[in-house]
Amino acid sequence: MNTEQDRINALEMKLTYQQETIDSLNETVTEQWAEIEKLKKLMPALTERLFKLEDNAPQAPEAPPPHY
Repeated sequence: MNTEQDRINALEMKLTYQQETIDSLNETVTEQWAEIEKLKKLMPALTERLFKLEDNAPQAPEAPPPHY
């Protein structure tokens, strides 16, 4: 009988640790998802800024042909 109780206790301990791990992973995934959403919202504005900077950037002088 004692061995059955020990097995049950061991299983309950494993279940507890597994639940803690699942909860921790869920929290991490939720935080990462929020960060991804935030970055996705920033992307269009950053892309537009980059295009504006490229349009307003001074043009580099054209390099001479290689035979000069």
